[in-house]
Amino acid sequence: MAFRIDQEALVLGALAAGPQHGYGIVKQLRDGSSGLFNMNEGQLYPLLHKMQEAGWIKGEWVTSDSGPAKKMYALLDEGRFELGRRQAHWRRFSSAVGGLLFAEEDASVKTQDSLPEGLEVSHG
Repeated sequence: MAFRIDQEALVLGALAAGPQHGYGIVKQLRDGSSGLFNMNEGQLYPLLHKMQEAGWIKGEWVTSDSGPAKKMYALLDEGRFELGRRQAHWRRFSSAVGGLLFAEEDASVKTQDSLPEGLEVSHG
């Protein structure tokens, strides 16, 4: 089953822990989701540019003694606000979906909890 994902919210969430370069963002999304969110560079970098234009993140080139310069991305205050807005939306959405998908299961538990001791509901 396919679900529509909010890639912007996932990237904002990845950056909430601190600044990261592109590969670090991709790795955090992949590892943090047990491989479910496997974003490639062709998806990530246009998204990062769009988010910079929106004022949610900033990107700065950082030099290193151990290799080439890397562009590090960091969450700005406007991005933290946007992340909070999307987190609230996700909580409402997942609660509504869970209520629909597990309504029968929840009703069974509530019914079972309200029965006298020793009795149980049969779903046969």
